[in-house]
Amino acid sequence: MTEWTSVEDFVERHRRLFVLTGAGCSTSSGIPDYRDADGQWKRRQPVTYQAFMGDETTRRRYWARSLIGWRRIRRARPNDAHRALARLEAMGKSEILLTQNVDRLHQAAGCARVIDLHGRIDWVRCMGCERRASRDEFQDELCRLNAGWLDLDATDAPDGDADLGGAEFSSFAVPSCRRCGGVLKPDVVFFGENVPRDRVDASRRHLEEADAMLIVGSSLMVYSGYRFVQWAASAGKPAAAVNLGRTRADGLVALKVEQACEEALAFLL
Repeated sequence: MTEWTSVEDFVERHRRLFVLTGAGCSTSSGIPDYRDADGQWKRRQPVTYQAFMGDETTRRRYWARSLIGWRRIRRARPNDAHRALARLEAMGKSEILLTQNVDRLHQAAGCARVIDLHGRIDWVRCMGCERRASRDEFQDELCRLNAGWLDLDATDAPDGDADLGGAEFSSFAVPSCRRCGGVLKPDVVFFGENVPRDRVDASRRHLEEADAMLIVGSSLMVYSGYRFVQWAASAGKPAAAVNLGRTRADGLVALKVEQACEEALAFLL
């Protein structure tokens, strides 16, 4: 039998928590997640870094879909799960909040101690000269060059993507970097791309300072997040997980709660 009876009990009995969040935190804000309750893909696997960088057609398709999807992600607002974790930080019980999400909703809810493990969707980065620009600025440019696409609608997909079905993308114009003419990419870590080493190292230092780990809304199927549970386990730090469905770390956590994130964390509000 587990030593802790609930998430509230787990939080109460630990001084500093290393919090790791995933897509399940943002579904109630209208941002779809990637995986089903068994940890399998709900739709085709997202574009890889190698495909995006190596193929102009892939980039056209990505940005055409993002032109539609960005309008929705920009309207997303924090939900009670984000607000509960901001409250946890305000109580002084959060060592750091490491999020796999790129939507910045934790910051919008008031969290200040956040590391965006996979980057942030509200920036665009030049892969040549490293210039960064706001996604809103880039959206204005996309709209100006592709006015005929603005009336299209599509099904929501994760992280500002949209399912455009059988659209023909060859006419879609993608701007290059204004400074160097390089390829522009969202400032997020794509599948097949490595998380920056300094980001991982900083996160691990925070894990060393914490006395327990709280996982909220992540299946942990991606190794970039799962390794932190492995490190916590090897250091003897207990972990609790809140997730609707299976996680890759089910055998490592001391407490597992299959409940919507905002319900499981409601005690903090």
